[in-house]
Amino acid sequence: MNPNTDTNSRRRFFRIAAVSTAFAGLAGLGASALAHGRRGGRGPIDPAKMEEHVERMLKHLYVEIDATPAQQQTLEPIVKQAASDLMPLRAKVQDARRRGVELLSADTIDRGAIERLRVEQIGAADAASKRLTQALGDVAEVLTPAQRKTVAARVGRHGRRHGGKFG
Repeated sequence: MNPNTDTNSRRRFFRIAAVSTAFAGLAGLGASALAHGRRGGRGPIDPAKMEEHVERMLKHLYVEIDATPAQQQTLEPIVKQAASDLMPLRAKVQDARRRGVELLSADTIDRGAIERLRVEQIGAADAASKRLTQALGDVAEVLTPAQRKTVAARVGRHGRRHGGKFG
């Protein structure tokens, strides 16, 4: 067998594999964006409803971990401020989904715009992750080790109910 033919065959295989992978990823991205546009695009959250939801969630948490009144007073502003800080990021994600669908369904594909959107969304995801991590660390410092274990077990049960996805 000619070594050049073998090298060319390998290159061809890897090129086809790379193109197939890229296409599958792009198709998945497009399908995901379209699906979120239908299911997840419920519009902006009413701040009053968000606060009501956070209060209800906290009440359940307090009961489950047997939080002291002092812990409750400390936890409430941490969680409410984090939710308030993260709310605008949710609107940005919804807008990005809409823009992604527009970019991927346009007559001509603007790769530069797609890349800019990707970079923007990585930045937004990083900001949200940092804020969430900060809030989780703050909450964890308020709880006892036993309470943290209770929360961890609850999160584990919640994840299994939702196909292994957190939240």
